[in-house]
Amino acid sequence: MVALIAFASGLVFGLGLIVSGMANPAKVLGFLDIAGDWDPSLAFVMGGAVLVTAAGFALLRRKSTSLSGEPLRWPTATRVDARLALGSLAFGAGWGLAGFCPGPALVAAAAGVPDALIFVAAMIAGMAIFSVIEKIRQR
Repeated sequence: MVALIAFASGLVFGLGLIVSGMANPAKVLGFLDIAGDWDPSLAFVMGGAVLVTAAGFALLRRKSTSLSGEPLRWPTATRVDARLALGSLAFGAGWGLAGFCPGPALVAAAAGVPDALIFVAAMIAGMAIFSVIEKIRQR
């Protein structure tokens, strides 16, 4: 049952990314180009996503398990540190350069978009490098 719920959630999320234009790097880059031919339409997509997420979190805060029965594990970190700031800057730079962030890149890669396939390969390489660095740091 958990796998079915995960599959349905991912499918709805992916379809939402396609319908909203988030899987189209040209649309994303148009949104990020505030000094040029700015396309503000994704601001409404993000605003709607924030509202839905806030409502969902408000409802889930009262529960200890998800609809599938899995335990809810909430983040415990409360401070902004250099790692968070640098990671956010790297994420934003990658988004601005490629027009993809991880979710939409996976959707576009599944559709066979060549640039997305390259982005996903680079993303996986970056995660692997991070994992190796973290293992070294923990020693």
